[in-house]
Amino acid sequence: MASDTRRAEPYGVYDRLDFRIPVYPQGDAMARYLVRTDELETSCDIIDQAVAGLPDGPFAAKTPKTLKPPKGEASFAVEAGRGKIVVHVRSDGSPKPYRVKLRAPCFSNLSVFCALARGVLLADAVSILGSLDLVIPEIDR
Repeated sequence: MASDTRRAEPYGVYDRLDFRIPVYPQGDAMARYLVRTDELETSCDIIDQAVAGLPDGPFAAKTPKTLKPPKGEASFAVEAGRGKIVVHVRSDGSPKPYRVKLRAPCFSNLSVFCALARGVLLADAVSILGSLDLVIPEIDR
């Protein structure tokens, strides 16, 4: 099933852009590689559309904006290169939130390795691990 946060929960200008969601139903290491290469092409198409849609005029804000989060908690997800990044903010109403947590996708992505590698040869396990396209520093935080 094709799913993309930018399409399912659009933010920014994504609801005005036309892009495909690459999916290969085989689910093997080669399919994950093909998805990555197609994502590169799709990203270039998105950039071309976004640049073409830029309005004329100044491109920088004239005055810096300061955000003061309201009291309470909020979470929001955005699409990232390796999945969904979830940002959770907790604020007591002061100018700066007292807790900000980012949940990056690579730790969750790594959790499927045991199921994918069960019963395969060691050489295949290396290929499977590489196809998960992990960012290792993201995993150990």
